[in-house]
Amino acid sequence: MTTSIASTTPRPDLSAAAAADRRLERTDPATGRPAAPVRCATADEVDAAVRAAAAAWPAWRATAPADRAAALRAAARSVRDAAGELGALLRATTGRLETEARASAEVAADLLDEAAVAGLGRAGRVLAGDPAALDVVRREPRGVVAVITPWNDPYPAAAGLLAAALVTGNAVVHKPSERSDAPGVRLAELVAAALPADVLRLVSGDGGTGEALVAHDGVALVAHVGSTAAGRRIAAVAGARGAKVLLENGGKDPLVVDAGVDPVVAARQIATGAFTNGGQLCTAVERAYVVEEVADAVVAELARLADAVVVGDPGDDATTMGPLVDDEQLAVVEEHVRGALAAGAELVTGARRLDRPGSYYAPTVLDRCPDDVDLLTAETFGPVAPVVRVADFDEALRRASASAYGLAATVLTPSLAHALRAADVLDVGTVKVNAVFGGAPGGSADPRRGSGGGAGYGPDLLDELTVRKSVHLEGLGAP
Repeated sequence: MTTSIASTTPRPDLSAAAAADRRLERTDPATGRPAAPVRCATADEVDAAVRAAAAAWPAWRATAPADRAAALRAAARSVRDAAGELGALLRATTGRLETEARASAEVAADLLDEAAVAGLGRAGRVLAGDPAALDVVRREPRGVVAVITPWNDPYPAAAGLLAAALVTGNAVVHKPSERSDAPGVRLAELVAAALPADVLRLVSGDGGTGEALVAHDGVALVAHVGSTAAGRRIAAVAGARGAKVLLENGGKDPLVVDAGVDPVVAARQIATGAFTNGGQLCTAVERAYVVEEVADAVVAELARLADAVVVGDPGDDATTMGPLVDDEQLAVVEEHVRGALAAGAELVTGARRLDRPGSYYAPTVLDRCPDDVDLLTAETFGPVAPVVRVADFDEALRRASASAYGLAATVLTPSLAHALRAADVLDVGTVKVNAVFGGAPGGSADPRRGSGGGAGYGPDLLDELTVRKSVHLEGLGAP
C-alpha cells in the first residue's frame, strides 16, 4: 500500500516559519489532465487539530458506550446514503471503477456498524480474587489517536480504524493519503457530523504533514495503513517518544497452485488477484508459484484472461480495469517489469503503457520469473502476474515463504492435507485456501515482518486501541 510519511525527496519544513500555503499538484488518472491540488496542513494546523481533539476527549471518554455506538450507527447511515457520491469521488481521484468504489463505501458503512456492536463487549474482565474484595481489569481509551490511511482502498481502511478508535472512547486526528484526499475528507466529514465537535479532526497533506502528526506529543497511538517505508519511518518517529504504533504495511502476496487444480480455475483466481483495481490492493496477488504439471495450461489461460480485460474509463460500465493512480506508480510497474525481462523472465502478454491519455498499463503476464528481481521481491502494485514454475507443492511453499513481507497468501489445492500444512507453515497474517478474496466479518490478523505489526482489523483491534488497568477494591472495615 502507499501513503507516505517517508519520501525519496527531502521532507518539507513544517516549522512556523514555513506556514505559507503549500499545495500538491494532482492529475486525473483517467485523462492526465490537472486535478484539484491538495493543500498541506502546516505544523501549526496539525498542532491545533491535536489540541482540539485532546480537549474534546474527556467528554467523549465519559460518554456511555451505548451512546458512542449509536453515533457510529448514525455515521454508518450517512456513509451508506452517500455511497454514490463517495464512489464518484474515488473514481475521479484514483481511477477506481465506479461500481467498485461505491461498493467500497458501502463496506465502510458496514465496518462502522460492526464496530458499534463489537464495542459494547470489550470493557474488561472480573478476576477471581478475595471474596471480600473486587478485582477487575478495565480497558480504557488511550487518548488522541492518529489515523493515517492509504489511497488505494481508503474507505474501508479509514472506516475500520476510525470506528475502532471512536467506539472505544478515543478522539482522532485523521490524515488521508494525499493521493485520495477528496474522498478521505468527505468520508471524515460524514463521520464527524455524527459526533460531538472536535472528537474527529482532519488534516490534509503529504509525508511532511504526516510526520508533524506522528511526532506530536499529544498523540498516544498512531494507526497506519500504507507502504512499508512509511510504516518504518512512523515507527521510528513515534517510538522515539514512546507512542504505540499499529502498522499494516506493504505486501508481496504469493498464490500457490498445487497439482490437480483445474488450470482454468487457477488462472481465474490469479487474474482476479492480480488485475482487480489494477493490482493496487494490499492483498493483490504479486507472485504465482505454479506446479510444473499444470503450468503450461495455467499460463495459457491466464494470458487469455489478461487479453480479455477491458481497460478504459473507470466510469464506463463496460470497463473492467481502469488506470493506475498516477504516472509515478506506473513508472514503478514499468521498472519492475523491465528488470524481470532483462533478467530472463519470458513475456507472455502485456508489459506496455497503453497509448492513450491517463496512467494506463496493460494487464501483464510473465512466465519463468527469476527469484531475485524486484518484481518478486518488492511491492509492485500494478496489473502484473509473474509466474514461477516449481517442481512440487513443497517447493512452492518454500519459495512462497521466502519474502521480506508477511501480509497474506493464497493456496489453491484439492488436498486437505496440503491445505492444512500451508495454513500452518506460511508465516503471514492471513492464509486463504481456494479463494483469493473473501473471509467472514470479525476476523483478526497480525501482519509479519515488513508488512507491519499489530491487529489491523476485527475485534482484537479494539483491544489494541485501549490500555489495561488493574483495579483492586476492598472496604476499609470497622474503625
